[in-house]
Amino acid sequence: MSEISPSEKDARLWNMLCHLSALAMFTSIPLANILGPLIVWLIKKNEIPSVDQHGKEALNFQISMAIYMAIAAILIFVGIGVILLPVLAIADLILVIIASVKANNGEPYQYPITIRFIK
Repeated sequence: MSEISPSEKDARLWNMLCHLSALAMFTSIPLANILGPLIVWLIKKNEIPSVDQHGKEALNFQISMAIYMAIAAILIFVGIGVILLPVLAIADLILVIIASVKANNGEPYQYPITIRFIK
């Protein structure tokens, strides 16, 4: 197993934080799942090139999930939203963890069902 340079360790850490910061959704701050990746991305995107890629991916996914959850919340009135909302929340959590592990391993990750708002 090869050694990872300190700069590569820093890059992997910030890449992982792009994804993990979305877990701020479990605070009481509205849209914290979008604000977390946005802040990390804005701070480090010019300093670490891979953070630009991971940050855009995390942001696009969280914006997409916010839209999907808003639609599911509306669909509560017809019944399907009651099932859809928890499924989306669990999928969000699992996919963020998968992306974080991949980022920490130095691998790129593309979330499924993501609308690419930020190119």
